[in-house]
Amino acid sequence: MKKTVLVFGLISGALSAALMLVTALFADRIGWEKGEILGYTGIVLSALMVFFGVRSYRENVGAGRLTFWRGFAVGILITLISSACYVGTWEVVYYKLMPGFADKYAAHMVEHAKASGASPQKVDETAKKAEQFKQMYANPVINVAMTFMEVFPIGLVITAFSAGVLRKKARETEVTQRV
Repeated sequence: MKKTVLVFGLISGALSAALMLVTALFADRIGWEKGEILGYTGIVLSALMVFFGVRSYRENVGAGRLTFWRGFAVGILITLISSACYVGTWEVVYYKLMPGFADKYAAHMVEHAKASGASPQKVDETAKKAEQFKQMYANPVINVAMTFMEVFPIGLVITAFSAGVLRKKARETEVTQRV
């Protein structure tokens, strides 16, 4: 299991890291909304490696058999490795490549509220939330936790889906081999 988890976890992590770097490099050109769409698309694409990793485990290690819980264990480990790669990449991007990210994002939040025609009270409320975001995000532990929570839930859903779809009991395998 260790080899499958490491290989597919690192492939998934490298894919998410590469897509994040590309998005970060062009962030000013593509804008916040398109950047968010591209970012989450990249996360979903990299999380698809969980499915392929669970399937590989079933075929190569499980001899065509896989319980839901074993598939879930393989998938969640792949997700954890991929998430760690994503978080590590973001920390480098945030502190080295985009040091003013929190300020720019906070300003974007306020501008978005103004552009949407929000009342002055709502704009002030958004400005306070933006300031709170900046303060929270300055704490590296919270920064890491928030970044992890961006990517992990997607991997968790794909893990559960993959484990459910790819599970095969010994009896199912034997019946299909006889036919």
